[in-house]
Amino acid sequence: MTARIEENRSHPSLRDLLAAYHLVNQAEKGTAAGTVAELPAVYRVEAEDPAGAFGADTVLLATAPGDDTPSGCVVLKAALAGRAPEIKRLWVAPEARRKGLARALMTEALHRAAAAGAPAVRLTVWSWRDEPLALYRDLGFRSVDSWDERPDLLCLERPLDVIERLTPDAVRAHAPAGLAELLVDAVDGGASVGFLAPLEAGEAAGWWSGAAEEAAAGVRDVWAAHAPDGSLAGVVTLARTGADNGRHRGEIARLLVHRSARGRGLGRRLLATAEAHAAATGLRLLVLDTQTDSPAEHLYRGAGWTAAGTIPDFAADPAGVLRPTTLYYKRLG
Repeated sequence: MTARIEENRSHPSLRDLLAAYHLVNQAEKGTAAGTVAELPAVYRVEAEDPAGAFGADTVLLATAPGDDTPSGCVVLKAALAGRAPEIKRLWVAPEARRKGLARALMTEALHRAAAAGAPAVRLTVWSWRDEPLALYRDLGFRSVDSWDERPDLLCLERPLDVIERLTPDAVRAHAPAGLAELLVDAVDGGASVGFLAPLEAGEAAGWWSGAAEEAAAGVRDVWAAHAPDGSLAGVVTLARTGADNGRHRGEIARLLVHRSARGRGLGRRLLATAEAHAAATGLRLLVLDTQTDSPAEHLYRGAGWTAAGTIPDFAADPAGVLRPTTLYYKRLG
């Protein structure tokens, strides 16, 4: 089970979470406050009226599996002109730690920022906060020139993956390297995507060359996620049927995220991009199939897809073992 994330700057638990954050923060800075009333005015306002203090921002709360009340929060500040949006006030109650809430909150905040088109996200962290700093580093944040000169305050920034629709020529250009590598990585990782292991790079590139021809014919759309270093971190395709009686539907296929890029919501962003394009171009129904009990099922269910049924022994996994497949559908509009 995973944490439940919700956006709600008016949740009654938020005041207590922000109060705890600020009281601990002040004590660590050597300016301890005994109560919320003793906090500096700018922090006191946040704890007393978070809905007003963060009226233009995205406030996320996390509830641990099995709990009814949120025990973690984070704020994604609205982007100012010329600046990347900033993550603030990441806090998990001590009794709820070691349950993945902080990572879940950060991942959702990064997803929200990317969905809004932000090229990067930034944050500050005190140098003595080893655990949060380790989390930020693991999520891809790196030190940058300071925009806040307070002693012991580190300024970090993370470029976000950029998703673009590939032209047929771009698919051809990426087929021998980036796209082939994504397919090989998926098969090596045990994903059932139509190939047995080991998958040769040339065979993978050949599949993508065929996809490029389908893109040129207008029956397949391809989106790729570019990592900050320019490499391809993920891909998804949307196939359209040529049958007259099926022009209202499409199929999601080859949703792949490189193993080195997982855990930051990229699969969900790729899927949402394809879904939005499908709806905008008149499709009313999407279908897909995936190996039963695979990690991908969690993604699709969380994105609102409905399981239509399971077929036993439908396809062999990369090791050649027959596995069941579950069919999913999603209505658009």
